[in-house]
Amino acid sequence: MGSLEVRNPLLSKKLKRSETRLLIIDDNQIRFNQIRDFLIANEHLVQATLLDDLQNFEKQLNQNWDIVIFGRAYDLKYEQALSLIQLSKQPNLPIILLKPDDYQPAQYASYIRKGIYDILDLEYADRFYMGLIRALSFSRLLLKQQHLMHELESAQSQAQSLVHESNKAIALIQEGIHVQANSEYLELFAIKNAEDVIGLPLLDLLQPQDLNDFKLRFKKINQGQFDLGRFEMTTLNTQVSLPNPLKIEFLPSTDEDALQITIDLETMASNNNASDNHDKSSYKPNTYQLINRAIAQQPADVSALVLFSIASCPEIIFENDWNTAKNYFINLKEFLKEQTHVPLFKVETGIFLGLFQAESLAKLESKLIALNALAKPQLLTIKQATFPLNLRLGYIVLDSEIRDDAHFEQVISTAYNTALPQNQPTPEFELKNDLPIPSFDLQPAEIKAAPISAEFSLIRALQQSLERGEIHLKYQQLYDKHDTNLYTYEVTSGFIFENSWKDLTDIPELLEDQELSIKLDRWILVESCKQLHNFITQYPEAKLIVNLNKDVLLHDRTFPEFISKLITIIRSKLSHPLILQFSEEDLSQNLSDAHKYIAQLRQFGAEVALRDFGHSIYSESILRQLDVNSLTLHPDLTQMLNTEQSTQELQEKIQIFHKVKTVEIMLRELNDMTLFANAWNVDARFIQGEYFQKKLDHLIDVQDQ
Repeated sequence: MGSLEVRNPLLSKKLKRSETRLLIIDDNQIRFNQIRDFLIANEHLVQATLLDDLQNFEKQLNQNWDIVIFGRAYDLKYEQALSLIQLSKQPNLPIILLKPDDYQPAQYASYIRKGIYDILDLEYADRFYMGLIRALSFSRLLLKQQHLMHELESAQSQAQSLVHESNKAIALIQEGIHVQANSEYLELFAIKNAEDVIGLPLLDLLQPQDLNDFKLRFKKINQGQFDLGRFEMTTLNTQVSLPNPLKIEFLPSTDEDALQITIDLETMASNNNASDNHDKSSYKPNTYQLINRAIAQQPADVSALVLFSIASCPEIIFENDWNTAKNYFINLKEFLKEQTHVPLFKVETGIFLGLFQAESLAKLESKLIALNALAKPQLLTIKQATFPLNLRLGYIVLDSEIRDDAHFEQVISTAYNTALPQNQPTPEFELKNDLPIPSFDLQPAEIKAAPISAEFSLIRALQQSLERGEIHLKYQQLYDKHDTNLYTYEVTSGFIFENSWKDLTDIPELLEDQELSIKLDRWILVESCKQLHNFITQYPEAKLIVNLNKDVLLHDRTFPEFISKLITIIRSKLSHPLILQFSEEDLSQNLSDAHKYIAQLRQFGAEVALRDFGHSIYSESILRQLDVNSLTLHPDLTQMLNTEQSTQELQEKIQIFHKVKTVEIMLRELNDMTLFANAWNVDARFIQGEYFQKKLDHLIDVQDQ
């Protein structure tokens, strides 16, 4: 009985022939040499870089790598490396963790959940090698998938134009040798029989004028760099029936270790018709084809198209210069992109389609419900100036791919005339939103006639916005360094006044109107809890941090019962899904009352947090006296992350806070890489900021501006 040879595809020579690019994070040169030499000993071509600091790591992520190996580093943690990789141009780049000294086997699953590809031990050479090969194979598979999708897009984009073009000369190349060719390829090189081309070296047939350049390009293409596969080449082969230069393209082949070479066959007529060639080369697929392609690339159980169109255009736009009017429509797409974080497709000027997908119809509807906030008046920024924006939104659930232009028109028409789904009316929510404000402490005020001031106009506009339900709620996600989930949202509120944004926690005039302040905060709580109820459909562990003013805490006597009923209506599985956040400065002036009312809120199931904390000399004392669960540090403290020395000072401050009381700490306004990266070097669990917020391609929750 004969023997059966079993070949593991992971051990193919192709991986060894192609250069392995390793980014190794470690403070030990010996370990670096050990890893590199080990691969070289196994006949791998290796390009490896060693670093152990944050700054160089961030720079290296601008290049392409196969694997990141993390050992030990002075100012770089593996969680930090994971976060920066997720925000890079290679978000799925595998990261291997060298076994930490304190590693326990029970920790393996938690490391994997955080994003580590594998944990390997250098002491076990064979296991380390096989683990590295698996990671390398996975990385190359992702790269190949990326290139194949790119080629598929290119093929689909050119499909219509290629109908009118001549056939292409195609051959299959393996290790630089012809193994197969079509009739057009044979005719191009004046070869009579197919057998004559098999075994013939590619260089002998192409005879490139610049031999060294072709060899270098061909080597890189063999390593998977198909972005270099399309080029023009001058041939010295006199048998070629086409004029120079030849238009050549290398593509991956379904056969292992093989490449496909394609050469365009252009007729003289097409060469002489420049305008016709221009039209073909500039062909762009129709919008519906792009949508079909996007769905094919990212398939989902259910998909919907949301139509965004300008409901009305403000006259002020056309009263400005031409650039303002032009940029108003240009900037609309960027605005929608920042708000939705989904693929967008232009239909006409001022009209866009957004592709929303989910694994169930219920979760899709949850996403669509969140978009209703965009139907409120918005602001569009153009060169530091803001202009009003009014949008009309509609949608359609797709049950098949879009067949043609006529079908696409039907889809657009249906989406235009179908309003977004709404939160189902909840009697309890509606009832509480309309409850009269209970009695609260008010100081008698002397009524005096006075001219209408800017402050009065602001308060009056705020009242009108509340009556119309045009208060905007902004839901910004927090990044949890412990498990990287994105289920915690901070809710801030504001409204549009004279084409500018007004944050409700930053209006001094509101502090003088306790009744309005309480009405606003109650309305905000009801509306945000409706949204939380909606979020739970997507994320059962979702929770909200709601920013409020002090009056609702200090002067609304039924506020604790109100919160208790809201928590009950939310129907969250979490014990404390609602966190009420107040300013440290506001509560510092009323410590005794604040302590009493916070205790009541905790009894009714709410947690309490302080914002803008730590900037006062009394912060530690306030923390000792108030029973709070979490702190959002003052923005001035966030800026301490700009330098290594001040970062250490901030860490010392945070350690003092932790000693005073066990609390969760949040850093906000991390708007650049330095602040975001250094935030990992201090004991703050939650981080927030534009640096990572805008890069989350899966963020679908509406963020009002």
